[in-house]
Amino acid sequence: MRVLVVEDEQNLAVQVKDALEREGRVVDIASDGEEGSFLGSTEPYDAIVLDLGLPKKDGHTVLRDWRENGVKSPVLILTARNSWRDKVAGLDSGADDYLTKPFQMDELLARLRALIRRSSGQANPIFKQGQFEFDTRSGRVMLGGGSVPLTAQETNILAYLILNRDKVVSRTELSEHVYGYDTERDSNTIEVFIGRLRRKLGHKAIVTIRGRGYQFDGAAF
Repeated sequence: MRVLVVEDEQNLAVQVKDALEREGRVVDIASDGEEGSFLGSTEPYDAIVLDLGLPKKDGHTVLRDWRENGVKSPVLILTARNSWRDKVAGLDSGADDYLTKPFQMDELLARLRALIRRSSGQANPIFKQGQFEFDTRSGRVMLGGGSVPLTAQETNILAYLILNRDKVVSRTELSEHVYGYDTERDSNTIEVFIGRLRRKLGHKAIVTIRGRGYQFDGAAF
């Protein structure tokens, strides 16, 4: 799962990035409003963390532009502006949540996990189907009562397929959500990761729809 952090305080941006990466997220950073506006408009993100007091282009303008241009990624505003008027303005600009500085990193991570779940229609943090269980908070996978070890990339791909299980996901779409902006993307490697997941979860867990992509099949469990 892929997250954009738009924050001009470099140390804070790196701290948020490191915390998200420890959870297995792929993270891009933008240090000003213009860069953030461009990335948010041109790259597919599962969630965005947005500061308001940005150089070159303020956060409210960035957010309004995203929403007017059809960007649907859930946005968490992270800012030192803590008045109720600022919160109302942020939410009315199209934000999905609002967190003021200073903050606890665990709260930020929990709010982002909730935003990603809700945007995919998954209210429960634990997805269960038959003998299969996937914890969206920790990335832990259980099958038949036993733990299934997955790499970070395998977990990312599985999480995206589960949260989008009602549709067919192309290799290109998967690669866009599991590789960062500055990373060379090779959709052919997605097939390798899919093969590894099938060996660990069962061949029928992920169905190939010829010419279109992949779909998670919970009925396999």
